[in-house]
Amino acid sequence: MLPLPFLLKRLPFCSANVIHHSYCEHMAVVKLACADTTFNNIYGIVVALFIVGLDLFFIICSYVLILRAVFQLASTEARTKALGTCASHICAILSFYIPVVLSSVVHRFGKNVPNHIHILLANVYLMLPPLINPIVYGVKTKQIRTRVKSVFSIHFICSTNVCSDMRKDHSKQHSHWNGRHIN
Repeated sequence: MLPLPFLLKRLPFCSANVIHHSYCEHMAVVKLACADTTFNNIYGIVVALFIVGLDLFFIICSYVLILRAVFQLASTEARTKALGTCASHICAILSFYIPVVLSSVVHRFGKNVPNHIHILLANVYLMLPPLINPIVYGVKTKQIRTRVKSVFSIHFICSTNVCSDMRKDHSKQHSHWNGRHIN
């Protein structure tokens, strides 16, 4: 990150001084410059590929070792439980890397992409991982998984206009929570 301010300082900025983002992203500031920004673009791509590439390399190596150990477990139940944990980790990793890569690619190569799409992608990159992580790791808990399934099944049924009868039946079936009656 240290070279980025120095790379920006050498660029002349002519007229616009407003970036269309929720936060100050390097490529958004580079686009305001009225000079050749090829070096900044190349530096940004190389650093992004290096960081993401190294991360993915180490993650893949780790998972190869983890999966080798998991498949050597004697119990099928232990293997299933370990693979479930791995699946949660992979979902969390993907929820971070997919928005990062999309935002980076659209910024560098999306010349005709409207500003609101850049803002949307930047906000998805910031908000999606912390929003998805509790869901990804919480779904492993049986109580949470059962409750999420029941909520989604009611919303699906309600969207098909058979809602009123189903809500009554659902509220009768789920009127007890932890042994206490809910009025």
